[in-house]
Amino acid sequence: MPISHPEVYVHTGVQPPRGVLLHGPPGCGKTMLANAIAGELEVPFISISAPSIVSGMSGESERSLRGAFDEAQKAAPSILFIDEIDAITPKRESAQREMERRIVAQFLTCMDELSWEKTGNKPVIVIGATNRPDSLDSALRRAGRFDHEISMTVPDEIGREQILRAQCVKLKLTGGFDFRALAKATPGYVGADLSALTGAAGVIAVKRIFRSFGGFDADPPSVNGKDQPGVHTQSPEDIAQASDMQVDEDITSVISSQAGVVAPSTNPISSSISSFLKRHPNPLTPEELEPLTITYDDFLAALTQVQPSSKREGFTTIPDVTWADIGALHSIRDELKMAIVQPIRRPEVFRAVGITASCGVLLWGPPGCGKTLLAKAVANESRANFISVKGPELLNKYVGESERAVRQVFSRAAASAPCVIFFDELDALVPRRDDSLSESSARVVNTLLTELDGLQVRKEVYVIAATNRPDMIDPAMCRPGRLDKLLYVDLPDGDERTDILRTLLRNVPLAPDDSSSLSISASLDAILNIVRQKCDGYSGADLAALVREAGVLALRETLNVLDAAEASGTNVGPSENQLIKVTVDHFERATGKVLPSVSVAQRRKYEALRSKFAGLPMRSRVEREEIPRGSRDDPAL
Repeated sequence: MPISHPEVYVHTGVQPPRGVLLHGPPGCGKTMLANAIAGELEVPFISISAPSIVSGMSGESERSLRGAFDEAQKAAPSILFIDEIDAITPKRESAQREMERRIVAQFLTCMDELSWEKTGNKPVIVIGATNRPDSLDSALRRAGRFDHEISMTVPDEIGREQILRAQCVKLKLTGGFDFRALAKATPGYVGADLSALTGAAGVIAVKRIFRSFGGFDADPPSVNGKDQPGVHTQSPEDIAQASDMQVDEDITSVISSQAGVVAPSTNPISSSISSFLKRHPNPLTPEELEPLTITYDDFLAALTQVQPSSKREGFTTIPDVTWADIGALHSIRDELKMAIVQPIRRPEVFRAVGITASCGVLLWGPPGCGKTLLAKAVANESRANFISVKGPELLNKYVGESERAVRQVFSRAAASAPCVIFFDELDALVPRRDDSLSESSARVVNTLLTELDGLQVRKEVYVIAATNRPDMIDPAMCRPGRLDKLLYVDLPDGDERTDILRTLLRNVPLAPDDSSSLSISASLDAILNIVRQKCDGYSGADLAALVREAGVLALRETLNVLDAAEASGTNVGPSENQLIKVTVDHFERATGKVLPSVSVAQRRKYEALRSKFAGLPMRSRVEREEIPRGSRDDPAL
């Protein structure tokens, strides 16, 4: 408005804004937005990089800065864009050299000289871009200088869909494109990452096109003699890998031929690039270019190659643990599905009903019952990013560093939304606040409580915490709005132990027991019966150790047989892998070596904690009917 219609401000006498500060993570489009504004208004656009102003000579940096502002005033109305502005405007109280303070003072003076009285009522708008707004000098962010600050955050699913549609306008696409599915499959991607995804899809399409021109069959496979468009026997990852290998071979063959070296051919079919150059020495005709298009499968293959910038530090990842890797715990699974998985996968259903998703879940119970495994399976089932935080690893001996680490976890989770943050051993991070707690630990607790309150604003960021000691956690963590759903993960009973053992025995080679003439299925039933009867009080980790010990016993016997055969020089026959078989006897002996990790006293303690935190079980209807109305035991009272 000040550039298009300055007469409105002149007539009313209102001072227009002089500067706009764009801040946000790298790649979200700050520079592109500034260029788009100048191109839309068709006014002079002066773009400078902040580090280019800094000079080694005394006074040269200030002169370069004054020159940039003078050029903008002469070309008014104009836009002056300063990229990475934090390089020349740091906080003066923490500046290392006097030159940095002088540059900041000169910048403030130049901004004050952009008033309309000094520019002849011709507007000059300064746009600054930075990734670190907190490092700017506070005097620069007051009214009259950078009047407006615009935060450009990581785009959500709707924003990513719009960005993908805008970037694919000039591409020649074919087939059905589901931009909403692509947007849902790219959490944490900024505009630059989506642009890289589009470029990677184009490269994969070009490689596929080279293969088709080089004599390779690029048509879709047929089923029962009929062509099935869009049906591929290879996955997009296999297609991309095969294309990469083929192009690498082609480049090697071309370089070798130019150097006069005849490279051995690893493929009976001629290389695609050389075949393409021989067949088409002239530019391709429009008829030949017509079938060259980018398909939806190319974008699916590019998803495996492009890594968003928020994940490149290895901070977020999608676990490979699924529900199939977890035995029993069916009631806990259902609770976690409704609390986290369904709100991430179907948020529109929850919005239609007007239900706000749970902010956090606290899993507590004896050690080794699968709390961490449940959190990983939830992240995998919802296809959300996963940040695993071990409780003590955020603590730092320096003042303020622990609080900064907590804030950084939540900021990165918001940038990679939808995201699940898993706090393991939560009692080490947020102990109960009392007189014995140190001041630094209390500040960490307060910071985490504040961040949890902010989850209602940060969409699609969910918290799962696990602990063995819920009585040591600060009570404020478990109020509604924070970790409002407490789930007790108990030791498995007999049926649950057999369910867990079935899951653990999926990849274990079982063999019939020769001593009792049992078949493989009968051996499995016998093993399950042993676990049901003799493994009372075993946790999931104890059962995994039991299976491991039985496998070690079987492996030891097999190695003894192999060593004896090697010493005598005889042939054992089958391969080593086929000799290793786990029998019922191995499990019988393993039960004598692996004992339950949770003692009887600890189990009683957890039962007492369960009554305290999970509440006593409700009375049956018969018991309620036997209580006379108005008595002290009346549930209505």
